[in-house]
Amino acid sequence: MDFFRSIGITEIVFQFMLVHTLLGLSIYLTLYTGMFSLANAGFMAIGAYVGVVLTQNFGLPLGAALAGGMLAAGLIAVPIGLPVLRLRDIYLAIATIGFGEVVRIIILNFDALASGLAGQEVVLTRGALGITGIPKITQTEHLLLFLAAAAYGMVRLRRSRFGRAMAAIRQDEQAAATMGINVVLTKNLVFILSAVLAAAAGVLKAHLTRTISPGDYGFDQAVSILAYAVLGGTSTWVGPIVGAGVLTALPELLREFKQYRGIVNGGILLLVIVYLPGGLVNPAGWARLWRRVRGRAFRSPASAPAHG
Repeated sequence: MDFFRSIGITEIVFQFMLVHTLLGLSIYLTLYTGMFSLANAGFMAIGAYVGVVLTQNFGLPLGAALAGGMLAAGLIAVPIGLPVLRLRDIYLAIATIGFGEVVRIIILNFDALASGLAGQEVVLTRGALGITGIPKITQTEHLLLFLAAAAYGMVRLRRSRFGRAMAAIRQDEQAAATMGINVVLTKNLVFILSAVLAAAAGVLKAHLTRTISPGDYGFDQAVSILAYAVLGGTSTWVGPIVGAGVLTALPELLREFKQYRGIVNGGILLLVIVYLPGGLVNPAGWARLWRRVRGRAFRSPASAPAHG
């Protein structure tokens, strides 16, 4: 932590960096399998609200809230994934964005719907006002431990038969099916794992911010999660971790340019997309960029095209 403090990153910012790395890993799973899903913000909302209700209304510890949020997201991912994952590319992205909006609207109106069904007033999600006064029980140790477990799982997954099936589906879904891979089962299991990981991040972040509302899990959040993977790269599971850390830390490092932080963030992301399309964690991309820069720097004037 001393290093982070020396560059202006406080412990709370470091904690958010860790939470966002979990979100980056959650979308990495679907992207690595060739699924352009943007449902993670919706599953994050499910985990956050279920976890907070369990700690605030039922007095359960963080571990139980974490398990409850992850279980709820996993169960909801099963019926959602079966029809939605038949879609591909931009159609899958649009469908999963729609799922996130449905989750947000249900949270907005949950108390009214539940009160009507129960015949008495039910107050759980508190509609547009959100939930406040959430106990701040997420600690850095919890986040580091969970991230370490998730990273270990990623390493084991990449080396497993299931991980090779994920890669094969990304390369060519039809060819993977002819090789005996159960494409439907694999894609749905990956979708569930991604949902569970996003829900865990939602539970942990909710108990950091101490307040949540439906607006926290809209389209902007879905795009931010995607940006973590785009910036860091998806050639390895380390990429989304680096991307999430950079995008979370940048606003703190650019405090002096607070009026232009959005422009700077967008500019950095644009430069990476243009010059490092494979993301920051992509040695081949850096090698290509270095060859281009070196080629221009050492190009002789005589070799430059003549004008006029």
